[in-house]
Amino acid sequence: QAIPRRLEELAKMPYTRFVEVGRVVLINYGPDAGKIAVIVDVVDGNKCLIDGPTTGVARQVIPYKRLALTDLMVEFEKGSHSKTIEGAMTASDVISKWEATSWAKKLKAKKTRASLNDFDRFKVMVARKQKAKMVADKMASM
Repeated sequence: QAIPRRLEELAKMPYTRFVEVGRVVLINYGPDAGKIAVIVDVVDGNKCLIDGPTTGVARQVIPYKRLALTDLMVEFEKGSHSKTIEGAMTASDVISKWEATSWAKKLKAKKTRASLNDFDRFKVMVARKQKAKMVADKMASM
């Protein structure tokens, strides 16, 4: 009985994010870094054609190493026009789904933190110290 169960475990795919038409990707390098787009066509083992009509990403061929695959998918035909992709992205509400992910929230927090000036960083430090004191006082009273 151990053999069939082992075969069943091996048959399960460990990965769920594949390079496929309709996969939403995050561009992690280049002028469009930080924006999301959709795979329109697979060129070869190293590159794909992407388009992001709702996010301001021009239709372009880009290597996979400049992309990060997300869990989101959009339904449309291979090689579709930008108008079709825009409609599909709007219909499936990709932007709001992306912004609801913890990945997008972390990127936004990182960007916000990087944009703080010296006084803002000081205010964050003071707030953290106040919070730590409140927690310490509460723990001491327990």
